[in-house]
Amino acid sequence: MASRDPSRELRIIPVLLADEIQSRDSLTDKLLQAMQHPKLSLRAGDILIVKHKIVSKAEGRLVKLDSIKPSASSRAWARRYNLDARVTEVALAESKRVVRRKRGVLITETRHGLICANSGVDVSNVNGGRHALLLPKDPDRSATHLHLELKKRLKLSIPVIITDSFGRPWREGLTEVAIGVAGMQALHDYRGDRDPHGYPLRVTMEAVADELACAAGLVCGKLARTPACIIRGFRYRPGGGRARDLIRPAAADLFR
Repeated sequence: MASRDPSRELRIIPVLLADEIQSRDSLTDKLLQAMQHPKLSLRAGDILIVKHKIVSKAEGRLVKLDSIKPSASSRAWARRYNLDARVTEVALAESKRVVRRKRGVLITETRHGLICANSGVDVSNVNGGRHALLLPKDPDRSATHLHLELKKRLKLSIPVIITDSFGRPWREGLTEVAIGVAGMQALHDYRGDRDPHGYPLRVTMEAVADELACAAGLVCGKLARTPACIIRGFRYRPGGGRARDLIRPAAADLFR
């Protein structure tokens, strides 16, 4: 259970990768090797946070932009807002629906159910603009694979959270969100508990996987060459949680 003890220390320990991740690389090998240099070691109770880009690169989720033939609609949109029509075309191909398209901003719902800009398609920190990087096909499955590999190698059950940077409605700036989770509950449900004054909680569900993702974002910056970190000191709830647990069902979504 998440600790409410104010004396409990929470640490965020960066894991730096010196080399670029290539398609078919073993992410487990690369991460464990990266921990050797500063003499880091995963401990029982640790949580591993991994930026999605190194997961997508290892899984070969790259699209060569020169191979994309944009539609007339994508070309017109790109000309109007000085965008790359090929990236727009890939984003539309990766989407399940377009949520909003205005003033050069394309907000889509991905096949995973994520609401984000350009379906999560990105060209920054890839290879100079020659390729676009897609989200993992199934981020929960990717997190589970890494979780099981670490368990096999270290004999430890280390929860894994895969993150991406999203914008937010009504708020400026980006924050990290959990798009893949394994080995822990993504939500802490406090409904039925009572607050310190005895008032019964009726609606409180805490998105702890997103909160941990945001905490990791403080050290896993876009320019920091730190695509992973260890969170130590957080009392998570073990279990078969998934990032898709964080997606609000359409029937309960007041903004659809």
